[in-house]
Amino acid sequence: MAGTLPLRHELKFFINQEQYTLLSGMLRHTLHPDPNGDENNEYFIRSLYFDTVFNDALYDKLNGVQDRNKYRIRIYNHSDRVIKLECKTKVGSLISKRSLTIPRDLAEQLMAGDPSGLEMTRSGLLTEVYREMTVNLLRPVVLVDYVREAWLHPAEEVRITFDKHLHTGMGSVELFNPDVPTIPPFDRDEMIMEVKFNRVLPPYIRSMISMCCAGAVQSAISKYTWCRRFEELEA
Repeated sequence: MAGTLPLRHELKFFINQEQYTLLSGMLRHTLHPDPNGDENNEYFIRSLYFDTVFNDALYDKLNGVQDRNKYRIRIYNHSDRVIKLECKTKVGSLISKRSLTIPRDLAEQLMAGDPSGLEMTRSGLLTEVYREMTVNLLRPVVLVDYVREAWLHPAEEVRITFDKHLHTGMGSVELFNPDVPTIPPFDRDEMIMEVKFNRVLPPYIRSMISMCCAGAVQSAISKYTWCRRFEELEA
């Protein structure tokens, strides 16, 4: 499976407000805003992450396992108009994402941990979820909320995102409930920058990032892991 996936680079950084202000201002004049964004080029993301009964996704990340999968259902702006079932795959230092738009009744079935009927599907992703649910008891474990600002460029399919106001649902898995109480896992309102591209990051974009975000250290940031570990500490 890994050999057939379109693999991309993904660089992640914690950045401060000054670095964000400088870089976002420059990107505004050089890259394209995300067509899904509002007047501020932002939109709200809520992801419901799944893990096995053995917490494979969590421990594989913490232990630095090179090749791993992470399953989630994602919605935007608290709406069920577009619901995505996704699997994010890590292969060494590269990443890939498979995504399938699903109806709400199927999302609720998966949230209930019910794999019935999935064995009949033609979708490879749903077949995988069926296997994980029946063999490893894949089930929903944590809500992850944040606001995303995204900038795009066609060269190498560059995508630069700023993820703000990260919150966790503190044990709730009510994906479609906009009133779920949430809490930030950080002591400060940390901002996460992600830079994705196919093969080579265009030099002028790399230069902008280096100039505006001098001192920002690349890190293997996982919003899922931050929220899971915070919930465990607070439990």
